[in-house]
Amino acid sequence: NSSPGSSPPLKTENQPPMYPPPGFPVHSSAQGVFLPNLSSSFSRANDYLMPSPIPEMHYANRNQSFSMVSPNDPTANACKVVDFHGEKIAAFSIHGKTMLCLPQAFELFLKNLVGGLHTVYTKCKRLDIHPIVCNVEQVRVLRGLGAIQPGVNRCKLIADMDFEELMKDCNTSRPGRPPK
Repeated sequence: NSSPGSSPPLKTENQPPMYPPPGFPVHSSAQGVFLPNLSSSFSRANDYLMPSPIPEMHYANRNQSFSMVSPNDPTANACKVVDFHGEKIAAFSIHGKTMLCLPQAFELFLKNLVGGLHTVYTKCKRLDIHPIVCNVEQVRVLRGLGAIQPGVNRCKLIADMDFEELMKDCNTSRPGRPPK
């Protein structure tokens, strides 16, 4: 009694549940919740991990490539205060590079040269400089040091050599660009 072009009615009586499939290892305490049993010899943790939706972005024309997101390696969370052009600034060592806290570097060196942090990000794109996003622990450390404001939950890091290039660009006038 279905009309042409419509789906046949679904039969719901006496049908086994679709999830989990028969024979699929499920944790015994699941009670109606789909929890994979990772201790089973039939399942592996990798079966449940999704690839990152963020593609691997790399520096172009640079010696070393970086992921756009800071690694969760505990050594990458060890913050040090470095002397940069006579100012103390929070930094992390990632992939052998000194990565400066970009908002703090902006406050110390660029605030009076450019309109705002958004302008800095625009300049970074033009200069092919790719700051990396801090992981959660790095943000906590930077907040604790006072390098970023207490309510901030995102932050980017920039390689010290890239920040040198950015500072040089901010101190150089270009035709068509109004002075700050």
